[in-house]
Amino acid sequence: MVSALTAPLARAVASCPAPPPPKASSPPAAVSVVPLPHHHSAVGRRHGFSACLLTALVLSSSSAARAAILEADDDEELLERVKQDRKKRLERQGVISSSGKETGYLQELVYKLSKVGQAIENNDLSAASSALGSNTNAEWVQNVNTAFMKLSSSPEEKVEMEAFNSSLVSLFTSVAKRDFESSKAAFVSSASALEKWIGLTGLVGQLKGL
Repeated sequence: MVSALTAPLARAVASCPAPPPPKASSPPAAVSVVPLPHHHSAVGRRHGFSACLLTALVLSSSSAARAAILEADDDEELLERVKQDRKKRLERQGVISSSGKETGYLQELVYKLSKVGQAIENNDLSAASSALGSNTNAEWVQNVNTAFMKLSSSPEEKVEMEAFNSSLVSLFTSVAKRDFESSKAAFVSSASALEKWIGLTGLVGQLKGL
């Protein structure tokens, strides 16, 4: 198989004139031979083939050099991406470390949703309503939104934050109406969005009960 580096050499060699055939043995003395033109022709062909082969080798070396440069550029680009990713992780860890209060709000949310889910599973929407509170203006909801705003930085995290808030509103409404099926669907949507958001922000190891 011809590699990307040896392909230019193969093409160049293929375009070279064939080398001269081996010199035939001397003819009998009775035959008249004029060796000089043949000698010059053979030398010329040998010279032409040698020159072409040299050119092919130069082209191959040049292609290999260009490939090496491109590989070096790729390595530098990969190294830079690794550095940037590490920098972002360290920055995120710093934000999490300085957000003890916000992490506490999120831990409270996990416990509260666990109670609500258990109540819905038992078809006890009165208990689910008591766990949620009267409406979305409850203090714990505002605290959770504060944590979301501080810890959400990427577009993906903000999408999941909005999805959670939308599902939470539906959960409040469905539970208040004592609509079991809608409450169950809204709870699943809320829990799913929260789980995705926690995974994106790197808070999995910071919260219990997930």
